[in-house]
Amino acid sequence: MQPARPLLPPRFLPPADGVGRNMLLLVQLRWLAVGGQLATILVVDGLLGIRLPLLPMAGVLAGLVLLNLLTLARRSRWSDTNLPIFAALVLDVSSLTAQLYLSGGARNPFVSLYLLQVVIGAILLPQWWNWALVAITSAAFALLAVVYRPLSLPPGYASDLSDAYLIGNWINFVLAATLLVAFVTRIAANLRDRDAKVAQLHNRAVEEEHIVRMGLLASGAAHELGTPLSSISVLLGDWKTEPAIRRSPRLAAEVDDMRGEIARCKDIVSGILFAAGEVTGEAPTRTTLRTFLTATLDRWRGSDPARATFEDRLGPDVPIVADRALAQAITNLLDNALEAGGRAIALVALRDGAMLRLSVRDDGPGFAAAILAALGKPYNTSKDRQGAGLGLYLATNVLRPLGGTIEAVNRESGGAETTLVLPIESLALEKPR
Repeated sequence: MQPARPLLPPRFLPPADGVGRNMLLLVQLRWLAVGGQLATILVVDGLLGIRLPLLPMAGVLAGLVLLNLLTLARRSRWSDTNLPIFAALVLDVSSLTAQLYLSGGARNPFVSLYLLQVVIGAILLPQWWNWALVAITSAAFALLAVVYRPLSLPPGYASDLSDAYLIGNWINFVLAATLLVAFVTRIAANLRDRDAKVAQLHNRAVEEEHIVRMGLLASGAAHELGTPLSSISVLLGDWKTEPAIRRSPRLAAEVDDMRGEIARCKDIVSGILFAAGEVTGEAPTRTTLRTFLTATLDRWRGSDPARATFEDRLGPDVPIVADRALAQAITNLLDNALEAGGRAIALVALRDGAMLRLSVRDDGPGFAAAILAALGKPYNTSKDRQGAGLGLYLATNVLRPLGGTIEAVNRESGGAETTLVLPIESLALEKPR
């Protein structure tokens, strides 16, 4: 699908968001610099009687005005990199150097204005660009100490600054610029980290709000399903005693299968109500890790033990409290593997130090690249991978309060492997050794 063409001509299109705002800020600061320099020149030359080379200095101001106009005219062509900002700051340093050269060089008290470009660069640019700007301004400062146009000062303003004073002033500038870059860049990095964490917390809050809405819907549906499932279970129990069914082994086996599936549905409904925090009359179950995993897999396999195998690499067993939410997450992954077309499905459990790794492997077509790129996002699914959206999403949110994570890869031998990684102590009755 071809992207839609913009309706506006290129010259009216907005620039890249971040770089565009920063370039506009530099343009505004440059207008202030032009106004400030013009006012200073008029006061020094007109009121203080210090004769300045007005024509060359006016030419520098005209160059700044032209630079601003060209910048605004090429606004739609601004690059989305930091190069335009660095180039603009270097041009500002060059114009300030030209004005200082025409008005006494490093002996001009306005030489400290170099720090303005250094601070702006420290805020807007990456670290190495900042050090380049410090080197440029320091070199310009040193050059102005020996190459400049002297001013003819009236007796009341004339002074003779020693070379030692100029060297000390230059060292003071270099130290100030270095410290500013070091601390401002660190502060800016801390602010960016804070903004990233706030954005991450916001995304997590949105996801959890989505889970709450889904939980309310699932809880209501579970309540409504409880009555018809119980009715069907009673009816199947009555059918079991019918003479016609008792005389037919095939019908009796089918009724048993249906009763088993109804029992599984009721167990799933109870799990939903339990996860929603509703009382179901069942106390937390004390069991062992191996028993918990075996029972979860057996419930999923039902009457077909060949549906999946269990690879036990746990080592010594650990007493735990059965977590029904975790059992449901494992069931979701097994359902995903089956719906993906997997025929050889395996649940692999192993201990990796203090971590428990539960992997579901299958020999299906594997995950699509889009699913792996957005693992754990809601409704992240494809036609080739039915059910891989909410299943992985719910598993991710089940693991989060347990301190766990979820991983998914395509196996080199074919098929997919999804792994739940969580601390064993989040389930254990006692701290594992």
